[in-house]
Amino acid sequence: MTTDTTITRRTLLGTTAAAAVAAPNLARAQNPAEVEVALLVPISGMYSRFGEDMRQGGELGIEHINKAGGVKALGGAKLKLVVLDCGDSTEKAKNAAQRMVAQEKGIVAASGAYLSSFTLAVTEVTERAQIPVLTLSYSDLITERGFRYVFQTSATAAAQAEQALPEILKLAETASGKRPQTVAIVTDNTGASIASVKPMREGLLQRLGLKLVVDETFTPPIADATPLVQKVRAARPDLFFFLPTVISDAKLVLEKMNEFGLGQGRVPTISFGIAIAMPDMLNTVSADLLQGVLSCVGNWGVKGEEQLIADLKTRYQQPWANQNTVSTYGDMWIIKDALEKAGKADRLAVAEALRTMDAGPSKFFPGGVIKFDEKGRRVGAGLTVIQWQGGVPYTVFPTELATAKPFWGKGV
Repeated sequence: MTTDTTITRRTLLGTTAAAAVAAPNLARAQNPAEVEVALLVPISGMYSRFGEDMRQGGELGIEHINKAGGVKALGGAKLKLVVLDCGDSTEKAKNAAQRMVAQEKGIVAASGAYLSSFTLAVTEVTERAQIPVLTLSYSDLITERGFRYVFQTSATAAAQAEQALPEILKLAETASGKRPQTVAIVTDNTGASIASVKPMREGLLQRLGLKLVVDETFTPPIADATPLVQKVRAARPDLFFFLPTVISDAKLVLEKMNEFGLGQGRVPTISFGIAIAMPDMLNTVSADLLQGVLSCVGNWGVKGEEQLIADLKTRYQQPWANQNTVSTYGDMWIIKDALEKAGKADRLAVAEALRTMDAGPSKFFPGGVIKFDEKGRRVGAGLTVIQWQGGVPYTVFPTELATAKPFWGKGV
């Protein structure tokens, strides 16, 4: 049996034509014109204000990336933001993630989802779909589950408490000449808040020589802050740790504290998270009632980010750059860098790029580097401490990033 291997002119022309068609198709697959990045945030419901800030940070980040030439490793491909509404419950957040997986097949990475409880629900879905997710949420549980597609850019709640309390005690002792002895905790029952007070309750306060005299947990939103604040008034603690995630709860408690003669620095108030430092607070609470209130947050506008802060003011009329805008902005740049490292618009390749990334000192996050450990936590992640001064929450710690000097009590 013989085989005819003669190549005719017609065969050669046909093969050449097929190759000519295939080449640009392959190039387009490797270098898409657009790469989709998801943002899962609360756009409706009682947390919508926070989700809107995250949307603005994501939009501005992608705008700046695209203006700078897009993803160079993909031939200058532009990023496109796909926003999905998590609503105001864990069930709605989970549904949003399921919609994304079912309908948005081009997603290579995501950012979200504000509340830790939302992020826990969302990442149960995205982990199965092998979609890498960057999150600013604090709960330690987010990266304690052995997941391989979750990357936490903020310091965990426990790490923030461990870092923040010694600094707050140092500030109090330096300013007042005496070390605080007693502490009250009033917290809502959301994931990040519970995670923040957990180390305090389980040994941190005792280790620092502090006695817990009030320990109350509530479900947001509250209708009346009187019972909670009455317990604080009866104990008269040296420090009041107040952890709300809903602005209306922050308003009710601060107003009641003032009514009972505890506000305006008489009992120094320290929060965790951004609810107490949102611009909306000034719509219902006077700047006097907020004066001196401190909050420990995963991120904030700091020295060196003047251009970003100015852009947020110009584009969105944001009076200052909060954690949600800055962190989500930074997430877009991390995803862009992961795409550069991956060299293709593929979620598995992006996830692997994030796991092995070592991009040096962090630019849009306090402390540490842009590198993730085996749990998915950003290596060396720090925090910022902010303080209301004259109607503006300024960064007062870390000192090298501070935009104002801290004071203790009511101040001037």
